[in-house]
Amino acid sequence: MGIRNYLFLLIIFCSNGQAQLPPPVAQALARAGIPETSVGVYVHEIGAAEPVIAHRADQPLNPASVMKLVTTYAGLELLGPAHQWSTDIYADGALQNDVLTGTLYLKGGGDPKFTIEHFWLLLRALRAKGVREIRGDLVLDRSLFLDNHLDPGRFDNEPTQPYNTTPDALLTNFKTFTLTFTPEPETKSVRIAVDPPLPQLQIVNNLTLAEGACGIWLNRIKVQTEDRGDNARLTLAGPYARSCGEQANYFSVLGHRAYVGGLFQHLWRDLGGTFNGRVRDGEVPAAAAKIANQRSLALSEIVRDINKFSNNVMARQLLLSIGATGGAQSTPEKGARAVQQFLAGKGLPMPQLVIENGSGLSRIERVSARDLGQMLLTAYRSPVMPEFIASMPLVGVDGTMYRRLNNTNIAGQAHIKTGLLTGARAMAGYVLDAKGRRVVTIMLINHANAHNANAVQDALLRWVHAR
Repeated sequence: MGIRNYLFLLIIFCSNGQAQLPPPVAQALARAGIPETSVGVYVHEIGAAEPVIAHRADQPLNPASVMKLVTTYAGLELLGPAHQWSTDIYADGALQNDVLTGTLYLKGGGDPKFTIEHFWLLLRALRAKGVREIRGDLVLDRSLFLDNHLDPGRFDNEPTQPYNTTPDALLTNFKTFTLTFTPEPETKSVRIAVDPPLPQLQIVNNLTLAEGACGIWLNRIKVQTEDRGDNARLTLAGPYARSCGEQANYFSVLGHRAYVGGLFQHLWRDLGGTFNGRVRDGEVPAAAAKIANQRSLALSEIVRDINKFSNNVMARQLLLSIGATGGAQSTPEKGARAVQQFLAGKGLPMPQLVIENGSGLSRIERVSARDLGQMLLTAYRSPVMPEFIASMPLVGVDGTMYRRLNNTNIAGQAHIKTGLLTGARAMAGYVLDAKGRRVVTIMLINHANAHNANAVQDALLRWVHAR
């Protein structure tokens, strides 16, 4: 080894982590047009007394979706990996033959993944109780989470994007519609199929069939929404290339009450049931009897969806559930306080931590690379470590990292959660290096050129793996 390389390594490994960035990382930053002052890096081998790198590690930065690691680790510890949510049906009337006379109540417990399939199973259980006709109203009890009338377009003026779906105690199927676009050359038109096909949503199809390359087809479609209370109109206009073939995309439309009510009526009818009452909000009275319920997936499975696929609304649901311990009505502020108290109890005060909604879809959430790294070191000694690490994308294999570094030595050797917002790129997780040592690796970047940072992140991951 040359004396210059030796001295560089000596600086890296023996200076209490206060070292300059490795040359491949510094060079990648320069190529990306990102100054080193806009970057926080923390690299710490499990079991070592001091970090390998601690570059500007104490400056609070926006972690984007990496904030989900804070929420999911706290959730696993506070609620337990086997925690389940319950969505319940109550009734306050009498059942005679197959007719229920009285009000039916659907009470939300905050399930982050109450899908159409789970809703169908719940209603099937109700049918199995002998209920066919409901002569009364359907009351939706969404009181567990305080309704702050959140605007789904507040973050980036994209209210129909599923990542902007707001949380709700009775969140159902992520409140999304799947629109499938199929070119029909015979009629020179584009057919749009909607699932679920709810009458509350009207589709206005002004698409035109076009020739040419498909490209990023969705960017050429203009989407307009018109909110009509419990109904909505979605207008789509613009060219759709025949070469695109069949494509699908998700849209979040309607309010929670309208979506759940419409889906209830659709599924109940498919199950052979009859319902002609109103759908309204309210709370389950003490005298009502529980007649059916549906349990959620275990939290150990829920966190995999949150972290591997960076699901924002599921993370927000989890933070609210943390704040609802004991059944009290929850807010994001209550959830954030519970997380910070938990971390402090673990010896992680993290004074620079700012939690707005726990998902990273925020302009104000902040954490430092060192605090995040110390949390990952602590999590590695936790009983929930296996569930926590397994929830992160495996580099080159799955989740949001399945296309990254998939033909390199590090593929399959690192569990890394990434995050991106305009002006922010982040990654955090665990790298198994070439000698079998597991290394906490954090990089937070806040800069106008952060969109160029993939190569910078890859350079650090390669360096940690091969060091």
